[in-house]
Amino acid sequence: MENFFNYITKSMSPEDVDVWFKVNNIIPEKMDLYDDFTFSLYYLIIDTYLGDNDNNETNITISDDDNVSHFDWCWMKTIENFKKEEIIFNEKGEHYDYFFSFFSEIFYKQKEIKVKDSIGTFFNELFDRQVPFTKSDLDMISSIYKSLDKNMN
Repeated sequence: MENFFNYITKSMSPEDVDVWFKVNNIIPEKMDLYDDFTFSLYYLIIDTYLGDNDNNETNITISDDDNVSHFDWCWMKTIENFKKEEIIFNEKGEHYDYFFSFFSEIFYKQKEIKVKDSIGTFFNELFDRQVPFTKSDLDMISSIYKSLDKNMN
């Protein structure tokens, strides 16, 4: 249990983080690009989502299919926006699966507004190289980085 606690809470030294990045072929400039991609998708999702309206004047609800359609529209719009800058990502792949699963659980299906509101902070802290990283953070960064890297042409 102590190992798991250390995995999610104990900060790694900057030297160990540098070694982790080198071993996993994580290039800081590409990490910045993938941070931009992640935030572009995130902001598009929150800015265009029509659900979670506190106004109870209507009985219209957003279905799971509507949420999938919304995510897919935001995903394709983000892909298209990067394409305009000649940064080409595949439309489908493990990067799509990762972000779809993440936003499905943490945004679309989430009932707690606090959790939804913390997504931006989560990504900010995750990609901020000035903040100490835990092994858990580095595993998550590596997963996002590798899935986007593998699906960028």
